[in-house]
Amino acid sequence: MTTAVHRSTSDSAAGTELLLRMYRRMLMIRLFEEQVNDLYTRALMPGLAHLYIGEEAVAVGICEALRPDDYITSTHRGHGHCLAKGASIDRMFAELLGKEAGYCKGKGGSMHIADPDTGNLGANAIVGGSTGIATGAAFSAKRLGTGQVAVCFFGEGALGQGLLYEVMNLAALWKLPVIYVCENNLYNEYTHYSETTAGDMLLRGPAFGVPSESVDGQDVRAVHATASRLVDRARKGEGPALLFVNTYRYMGHHVGDVSREYYRSKQEEQQWKTDRDPIKLLADHLTGQNLDQIHAEVKAEIDKGVQFALAAPYPNVDKVGQDVYA
Repeated sequence: MTTAVHRSTSDSAAGTELLLRMYRRMLMIRLFEEQVNDLYTRALMPGLAHLYIGEEAVAVGICEALRPDDYITSTHRGHGHCLAKGASIDRMFAELLGKEAGYCKGKGGSMHIADPDTGNLGANAIVGGSTGIATGAAFSAKRLGTGQVAVCFFGEGALGQGLLYEVMNLAALWKLPVIYVCENNLYNEYTHYSETTAGDMLLRGPAFGVPSESVDGQDVRAVHATASRLVDRARKGEGPALLFVNTYRYMGHHVGDVSREYYRSKQEEQQWKTDRDPIKLLADHLTGQNLDQIHAEVKAEIDKGVQFALAAPYPNVDKVGQDVYA
């Protein structure tokens, strides 16, 4: 049983094609989320959304290490996970706007998008709520012998939830193919994690016999290399792993959290944006590539998706009771 910490990494064996694909996907998430914020501020989107801006390398680096039929479970901050696993932009926007063309026919909204066709078993508004779902998916994959792997995304706030430890215990006992990914963006809503989380986070996995590692979540190449190794290990039947991904959300806890200086400084935010932006870090590595063309193409896709969602009809009132489960 080992505990490893990866603060940085050298260039992986991934080719330029993979790096460009990851750059495109991260940019797609960034522009998607910026558009979501714009829709909210213009009162075109009902409810709130929790933006993934700044954390793009986590979802992209990990999902690029998965097969199309592998599973993920998401969180209240889940748009990035959905897009990284293959969700379409137009249906995502439609769901956020409550339109029938959305993934959940407009009834799930920002925090409950699911797309089984891409292995996305759903976002979840409950902190740590998807840990049991991911572990159950891994259990079914092992029983059926499909070779699938499940990835469970959750924030550092979920380290205070008992369900996480219950399912890690079972996953270790049964050697289930599941990777628990803790996206540590430093803040539990409006409180620094150091005020809520006791002890060494990295020791939680080994207590159950689950290998635990840490990686720089702003370096998509490091994330992808680490995730690829852990996914391959799980697919070989060697059991679960716990991965801590150190990252940062640029925006507030949700789109309405505009003034944040009472719990973190503007200087801190600016330093992460200037020195640790995941898209800029990869762009600096991809010298000589036509990134401006990728930007123009992705922006056109985002604009097309927004227009599709704005023009799409709402579901009929007589369908309010359909596809609703308790």
